Amino acid sequence: MTAENRTTRRSRRGRIVMLVDNGVTGDSRVQKEARSAAAAGWDVVLLGRARSRKDVDRTWRLGDAEVRLLAVPTPLFRRRHEYRRAPLRSPLAYRPGPLAAYRRQKVKAWRADLHVRSALARREGSALGRLRLLPPRVLARLLHPWVGLRYRATQQLARRRRTMDSALDRLTTAFWRTTMGVRAWRRLDPHLWDFELAYGRVVDRLDPDLIHANDFRMLGVGARAALRARARGRDVKLVWDAHEFLPGIRPWDPHPRWHVAQCAHESEYARFADAVVTVSDTLAGLLQERHGLAERPTVVLNAPEGTPSAERTAEPVPDLRGLCGVGDDVPLAVYSGSAAPQRGLDIMVEALALVPDVHTVLVVPDTGSGYVRTLRARAEALGVAGRLHVLPYVPHHQVTRFLAAADVGVIPIHHWPNHEIALITKFFEYAHARLPLVVSDVRTMGATVQRTGQGEVFRAEDLEDYTRALKSVLGDAGRYRAAYEVPGLLDTWTWEAQAERLNGIYSKLLTGSGARSGAGRREAGTRA
Repeated sequence: MTAENRTTRRSRRGRIVMLVDNGVTGDSRVQKEARSAAAAGWDVVLLGRARSRKDVDRTWRLGDAEVRLLAVPTPLFRRRHEYRRAPLRSPLAYRPGPLAAYRRQKVKAWRADLHVRSALARREGSALGRLRLLPPRVLARLLHPWVGLRYRATQQLARRRRTMDSALDRLTTAFWRTTMGVRAWRRLDPHLWDFELAYGRVVDRLDPDLIHANDFRMLGVGARAALRARARGRDVKLVWDAHEFLPGIRPWDPHPRWHVAQCAHESEYARFADAVVTVSDTLAGLLQERHGLAERPTVVLNAPEGTPSAERTAEPVPDLRGLCGVGDDVPLAVYSGSAAPQRGLDIMVEALALVPDVHTVLVVPDTGSGYVRTLRARAEALGVAGRLHVLPYVPHHQVTRFLAAADVGVIPIHHWPNHEIALITKFFEYAHARLPLVVSDVRTMGATVQRTGQGEVFRAEDLEDYTRALKSVLGDAGRYRAAYEVPGLLDTWTWEAQAERLNGIYSKLLTGSGARSGAGRREAGTRA
């Protein structure tokens, strides 16, 4: 499509503001959404979260879409009670903050100084000097355990406030849930307001016709922005993109109020969405039932691009085997995705001791994370560190070609409710790389692999069964790769097919809604 034709099409469409609570670069779904929507003629601005000072106000383009990263100050991350003393619960604790550590260090420094001064007095033979030091030394000796006691009480109080597992804590949590209902998140996790205060004003200035809110944190930001716009007389539409079933996730934050608060926040604002999209049909049904949605959410799979542009095809792709230092004859198993205990990567490391010829490579967003370090340490202990490789992500449009150099794609995730209901991103990436699969027996993915014959299924967290499946696939890779030759298998697992669905939703919502032209929207945003 020529630039002139693109401009003509865009003049008939409106502005879409997409919201996501991450740094965008590691999120292939939102990148593809923004790029494809802009290519379809919408004026797209994608707002993400800056993770460091250097990223604040950073902007770039994804095709014709504009990306901006916003600073999100987090003064509300700590709950109100964490700033107050607890005279009844812990009367000896210092007030929250750095005071306890300061007092403890101050007493240590004082004792060290007195010790040196006493040594000097003895060296000089000054009995008077030693006598003068006696009272402060006695006081310091008494004060040191007292400050230590108060310091430990302060630390213990902080731990109790983090765990909040006492009867009183459970009672107060239940009180706010009962009295406030879905609005209880305001008391249970006020940190959600930090996102509103960072994104809300920017969204208002951009004056969108449609807001596309990704996941549960951004749902509230998008819903409130749409409600403000409607109060001003503008019929702004809201699309909620639910990436996962929130009640079924492993909580990101171990604080016992976090998960309860997120679920309440989602429940409060789900009803304001004009359309809901999600990642699987099973999840669509769960969302419709949980939130009483009038229409079943539309499934938009996070599938790879089926036909990359000539420009992207010409890009050099990193050599997976070269980075691992292995030749084409070395069996190579790959995992690509987030690294966390519930992802089951431990089993891939343990298996290296049982399959002596195989190498394993983990392609993860943070190669130095605590969990990855534990995997490396375990490989060292097993004597297989030389066959475990850890590599960083490549750009999302290179993933399929990058992974294709491996012999098998592994998804060893554990049985969490959210893992049971979807075909996850790496499943499609492995499929388009035409890799035989070894996957755990989570419901949807395990059933799909058994139906298509593209790999083997093993019992989650069962090392012996994982080793069996891995050996089976490596022993007859051609049979499993042949599954991808079945006509039509990969056709619907492409982003192009998903983008058509998403564009259809945008068009349906904005047809006749009075959306102004892209150029007019940009002018309005600039004036604001």
